[in-house]
Amino acid sequence: MSGIVVVFDFDKTIVECDSDNWVIDELGFTDLFNQLLPTMPWNSLMDRMMMELHSHGITIEEIEKVLHRIPIHPRIIPALKSAHALGCDMRIVSDANMFFIETILKHLGIKEYFSEINTNPGYVNEEGRLRILPYHDFNKSPHGCTLCPPNMCKGLIMDRIQDSMSNEDEKRLIYLGDGAGDYCPSLRLKERDFMMPRKNFPVWDLICKNPLLLKAEIHGWSDGEEQEQVLLHLINKIEMDKNSQFISSDCKLQILSVSDALPKVLSVRP
Repeated sequence: MSGIVVVFDFDKTIVECDSDNWVIDELGFTDLFNQLLPTMPWNSLMDRMMMELHSHGITIEEIEKVLHRIPIHPRIIPALKSAHALGCDMRIVSDANMFFIETILKHLGIKEYFSEINTNPGYVNEEGRLRILPYHDFNKSPHGCTLCPPNMCKGLIMDRIQDSMSNEDEKRLIYLGDGAGDYCPSLRLKERDFMMPRKNFPVWDLICKNPLLLKAEIHGWSDGEEQEQVLLHLINKIEMDKNSQFISSDCKLQILSVSDALPKVLSVRP
């Protein structure tokens, strides 16, 4: 299974909610966040909110405790463990931040499953303050992508991942995501790859407008249970494709179809 790279978004894909909103809401700063939201980019606002939290006496330890209780579907961790056990190279591409993601993954005992985490920098500085910075410095070197927020173009990250695989023709990608920011990297996937958008979330809606813009085969999922089923099915499918050019009719019964919203996708790329 070493020929499979699985790339996960984080918020609403691995965990069940937006980790930024979770911390702000749980610590009681929702009103201030909403008041400041129209005045600055999201990423800059989160850095400002961490300053506000600290100025009100909230410690790093309290933030960590909030992150430890973030909701996650009970089938997500078994799915990650299964994919890891099958030898998949698992990576994260997320518009959250490193401190939140690493704190959650360490608490869940699954950080070592991921070979790479691509996200906004988040760290505790020498003054004990949590800083959250943009992945791309949009003031000095804007990424120029009109599909993505100014602080992060996931498509450029996907380009780098694909470039690192360029000499390994047998490598195949599976990408899982839910948000509008996951649409750009989905357009970078190749015909041999798979896109797993969360049904009825922003990336699903964008794909449904014109699914034929994607080269990759599309397999939707609704919740953690279906995510596990579809992901493990695709891993198995890739292994079967590697071992044989012929799939028996019995195996066709195992194929999970995309929602009726995407009837043309599988008919074009069976």
